[in-house]
Amino acid sequence: MASGQQHDRATWFLALPFGLLWGPWLGLAGITSASLAFLIGGLWLSPDLDTRSNPSRRWGPLRLLWWPYRRLLRHRSLLSHSPFLGSAGRLLYLATLITGVTWLLHPWGAPSPLQLARSLQMLWQQQRGLSLAMLIGVEASAWLHLIQDGDPLPRLPRLLRPRRRRRRLR
Repeated sequence: MASGQQHDRATWFLALPFGLLWGPWLGLAGITSASLAFLIGGLWLSPDLDTRSNPSRRWGPLRLLWWPYRRLLRHRSLLSHSPFLGSAGRLLYLATLITGVTWLLHPWGAPSPLQLARSLQMLWQQQRGLSLAMLIGVEASAWLHLIQDGDPLPRLPRLLRPRRRRRRLR
């Protein structure tokens, strides 16, 4: 299992090469978007948000927003350290927090959650390639993290694990 510094170093080292992969299709905007998403995914939306870690400290005072997430999930659980499911869960958690904040602030002029959803839908329709590059960037940084931890595949729940047969001693 890699240390927090090793995860950070690898994320910084691979962000630009990952972004360059998108250049032929999306140009400079694709390189920039994919590289930034890779950095954000690895440095702020890391699978290690389920612990007191560098990624949670980077949120500064807003790290308190991740306290329920940390309390609900065990470290390296199926929901935090799984390909696809882990990133989707963190993004959904963040989207839920943002929706709640906009709902609370709407009476004071903030956009409503519905307006926010419409804006995201428009962004997806108008910039599908960049949006996809960003989502894949967040997921790719999570895969990097999992591979560095030596665990790119999710741990199976106890009931789904194959049973080991014990050898009888004769």
